Amino acid sequence: MPTVMDPKLNEEPKPQSDSRAEEPELFAAEVAMEGKSSGFVPIIFIFGLVLVVGGAIFYFIKGARDVLSVPAATTAITKILDAQGPATVQFSTGDVGASLNEKIHDPHYKLLAKAGVIITKPKGDKTLIVNLTDSGERLLSSINGVEKTKNPDGTTSYRVPLAERKVVEVTEVKMLKPHLAQVSYTWKWVPNRLGQEFDASGSSVKSFTTWDRSTLIKSYGVDFYRQAPTKANIVLMEKKDGVWTPYTD
Repeated sequence: MPTVMDPKLNEEPKPQSDSRAEEPELFAAEVAMEGKSSGFVPIIFIFGLVLVVGGAIFYFIKGARDVLSVPAATTAITKILDAQGPATVQFSTGDVGASLNEKIHDPHYKLLAKAGVIITKPKGDKTLIVNLTDSGERLLSSINGVEKTKNPDGTTSYRVPLAERKVVEVTEVKMLKPHLAQVSYTWKWVPNRLGQEFDASGSSVKSFTTWDRSTLIKSYGVDFYRQAPTKANIVLMEKKDGVWTPYTD
């Protein structure tokens, strides 16, 4: 009699995965990932440290370059003094009529006559006849920057430089902070030939009354051109183009 066999007995057993075998592989992968992560953190830290140290070095190097040197300060002060322009005197020649701009009775015409630049002759109370002398023409032609203007009324106006400001010495440069420096310096007047006649301590100016000397100093370019150098201080600021200029708030 045939034997009935269980069909399940004829089937081959299926292989089963061993979870215990996979655990070491997963652990090794996690360890590898942790190793990569822990190695990346120091790299970031070192990179950041390099940036900080490099930035500090750049700051100090740049700060050293921002220091104003004495030669650069001298150049800056020279430009500032030049920009102020020279001391000048203005007068006119021809039949000069009295007006708000032409005070023919003020002492500058007398001082110019004393210096041999002009000769004058009154024409009533409101007009002064003024002519250049030959020596006056030669003197004016030897001075740089003389401005000569022909006027509609037939007169000729002159604006003549008398003296220029010049740097004698930069005595100290004190950095207040980067791009900002306080400069101590001395300067003096350098008069030309006509400016020497307009020196307040000279014999020509001293021959005038106290009132006239005051008027000449206030309005007509007279100053103590032969005095000792003047001490001064100024705060300079460096612009983006490297030029040092007077600091303003």
